[in-house]
Amino acid sequence: MALSFFRKAPQFWERRGPTALILWPLSWVYGLVLRIRKLIHDLGFTNHQHVLVPIIIVGNIRVGGTGKTPIVIALAQRLSKLGWKPGIISRGYGSSQISPTQVRSDSDPSIVGDEPVLIAKRTDNQFPIWVYPKREQSIKALLKHSPDVNLIISDDGLQHSGLPRWPAREGGRDIEFVVRDGRGEGNGFLLPAGPLRELADRGRDATLLTESVNNHKSGLLDEYFKGRRAFTLLGTLGNPYQLINADNTQTFAQISGQFLPAQIAAVAALGNPKRFFNALQKQGITGKWIALPDHASYTPEFFSGIKAQCILITEKDAVKCSAISDERIWVVPMNLNLPDNLVDWVQSILQRPDPHRYNL
Repeated sequence: MALSFFRKAPQFWERRGPTALILWPLSWVYGLVLRIRKLIHDLGFTNHQHVLVPIIIVGNIRVGGTGKTPIVIALAQRLSKLGWKPGIISRGYGSSQISPTQVRSDSDPSIVGDEPVLIAKRTDNQFPIWVYPKREQSIKALLKHSPDVNLIISDDGLQHSGLPRWPAREGGRDIEFVVRDGRGEGNGFLLPAGPLRELADRGRDATLLTESVNNHKSGLLDEYFKGRRAFTLLGTLGNPYQLINADNTQTFAQISGQFLPAQIAAVAALGNPKRFFNALQKQGITGKWIALPDHASYTPEFFSGIKAQCILITEKDAVKCSAISDERIWVVPMNLNLPDNLVDWVQSILQRPDPHRYNL
């Protein structure tokens, strides 16, 4: 599958060079498949029942992580404070489950996926979280197990045509967010010549920016914002805590004062690890940066091979390191606050009347 094959984005995705142009015919074929699938869906040949709760989809157009999971966490927590009872579904990257499975903070990330476990840990199991590639089955299982849930938040799933949802354009109850980071859309090509899972100009409700975006390098016209809402969500790094003792914390100033740059290493297995490294640099942390493919797993031998006295990792990586007892490893949390105008807009859509309630 193309998405798993390109776990580490190739450089030719960022510009329209020879390699991208050679692969462009395959991108055309990929685009044709997308159009055929959409036509089949629009003509009603797929029979999917709408669920009785609204769904918020937090997805992306570009292959690889753009910062969706912290947004899912922030949305669930903020909407919960406003009286909603969210449930969360995810594909669970790398999940080996053969049926919908509930995720807890002590679940094995190698079985259910690292991001769902991270959500459970960060929210202290406050929300029901279910994983399965067929998201409609996850929703059924979640609502059967937790009938009080009145809102579903989907971590990714923008391209999942089988995801049952409210008739968004009739009732306006669905919300589709596209999360975008500083890489933009690269060369603007679909897979495999470029990083796009679908065309960037597809209709959606709003774009969420997790970094400042600059597409001038590509020379492409940016169609992304024409006639659409855009919100900027800039997260902040919290004080690192020790992997083997979460109560032991240090400030970035303490770390930079205690260790020389040559004694510090940062490791990230993310879709865009550079964003984590840049954030550390803004906190005055410099050292050796080790970027791994998204969702990479860890072993004690991997960390023992790193020549450093302080190793900084993300919380997403930390959930895969529960069996590692290396006192040099420090976990860097990331906090995200949603702007009030975004929350107010979401509320205004979720509070619209149920379009089916009066048509039964």
